[in-house]
Amino acid sequence: MSANHDHPHGHGHAQANFNAAFAIGIGLNMAFVAIEAFYGWKVNSLALLADAGHNLSDVIGLVLAWGGALAGRLQPDARHTYGWKRASILAAFINAVLLLVAMGSLAWEAFHRLQSPQPIEGVTIMAVAGVGIFVNTATALLFMRGGETDLNIRGAFLHMAADALVSAGVVVTGGLALAFGWNWLDPVVSLLIAAVIVAGTWGLFKQSVHLLFDGVPDGVDLHAVRALLEGLPGVARVHDLHVWAMGTSEIAMTAHLVMPDGDADDAFLQEATRQLHVGFDIEHVTLQVMRVAFTKPCATLAERDVR
Repeated sequence: MSANHDHPHGHGHAQANFNAAFAIGIGLNMAFVAIEAFYGWKVNSLALLADAGHNLSDVIGLVLAWGGALAGRLQPDARHTYGWKRASILAAFINAVLLLVAMGSLAWEAFHRLQSPQPIEGVTIMAVAGVGIFVNTATALLFMRGGETDLNIRGAFLHMAADALVSAGVVVTGGLALAFGWNWLDPVVSLLIAAVIVAGTWGLFKQSVHLLFDGVPDGVDLHAVRALLEGLPGVARVHDLHVWAMGTSEIAMTAHLVMPDGDADDAFLQEATRQLHVGFDIEHVTLQVMRVAFTKPCATLAERDVR
């Protein structure tokens, strides 16, 4: 006997719609790229032109994240029975890679400028960077409420929050350079900012890779899930327990329940599904009930059947 039970109602975060946030964020950042490129060309500032290119990569990151979110909402069909939910994990991974590459490029440029510090066009650069603080902070705030529960939205949030930090650093270093003539401060602060952003992004990168390879999502204790299932009435053993992320906001689980003397009716399966949803936020539950364990445990941890 087997059963596939989706929880009757989804969590709010799983259904959250960020279409407006993505549209506004992309529009704001495209406008800022145009402003920054224009003033970079006008004052012949390589720093502003380079940052305009970096902010263009942010627009690409937002487009990727939006595409991943939209793809994750596509309905399953005969060829893709889970739909395209995994696209949101892939988008988070690409967003993390883009941000790490951008920070590597920033660090490389900073090392070169340390060797030969350049005079800073202080007032213009500070003014444009001030606009950047507003644009990037406003965009980051649009995604803040979904960043804790959706890895893809978290990637968009981190990308924009990182740029707000970079813009703030540009304003501060520009002011200090104007006041004291410390042209060397710009590359030094750039390196510090890059280090902070890489430290924050590394977690996103690792988590997205982990989920791409069907790792158990953070926040789910597999041993606790097993204990819950083994504690159900009539369950002697649990075989082939697997928990993975279908997307950045939905968790799935399959398991074989060995019940030699018991039986699993709809009420039993509904209660098991409810407990898994409430305790671990598992949305998609598939349980197979058997009196005798006739399947061969998978993977190498056959005795514990833990994946």
